[in-house]
This record gives sequence, C-alpha cells and structure tokens, in this order.
Amino acid sequence: MSTKNFKETTLYKKAFIQAMEIFEVTKSFPKEEKYSLIDQVRRSSRSVCANLAEVYRKRQYPAHFVSKFSDCDAENSETRVWIDFALACKYIDDNSHKTLIERNEEVGRLIAHAIKNPEKY
Repeated sequence: MSTKNFKETTLYKKAFIQAMEIFEVTKSFPKEEKYSLIDQVRRSSRSVCANLAEVYRKRQYPAHFVSKFSDCDAENSETRVWIDFALACKYIDDNSHKTLIERNEEVGRLIAHAIKNPEKY
C-alpha cells in the first residue's frame, strides 16, 4: 500500500464493489428493515473501505497499522453475518447469497494476507 493510493489497491477495489453490491441488493428489502438490517449491512460493508483509508494513514506506525487491518476484518466478518440474515429472512435467494459470500470471503482473504504480511503494504 505504501507505494500507491489505497484506492488503487485490489483490496479496496474489491471491498468497494462488495459495498456497492450490498447497496443494490438491499434496495429491494422491506421498508421495516430500513433502520435495522439494511442500515447494518450497508454500514459494516462501507466500514471496510473507510477503515482501509485509515490503515493507509497509519502505515508509519506498524502496530496501529495491523490493528486497523484487524478493524477491517471485524467489519467484513460482521457484513457476512448480515448477509446470512438476509438469506434467512428470504430477502435474497441462494444464488445472491452465494455471490455475496464469495465476494466477502475474497475480501477477507486479502485482509488476512495484509495482517500476516504488513511489510508488503
């Protein structure tokens, strides 16, 4: 990450796509979910991106740098839980769930790589 803008990283791009896919999917959720499931899943998925911006600014402090990546991981894990709830509530079908989970797992693998190899970022 240190050689380029965080928005140019594969991790940020994939996390941003995840957040936008969730935004689009949640547009069809029932109105009664506006202040619960919709807000929660949108917030957590967007927080992955926001935390990546903070990560980039903390790269000169190695411990804090890894800690902020850990925050990204936590938000990404929370996003997965909300995606599972969306399936259980029948707001999305199995195919949509599979697609969203695959994206979420991909983002999670990239975050895990960054946590294990901070010197590469």
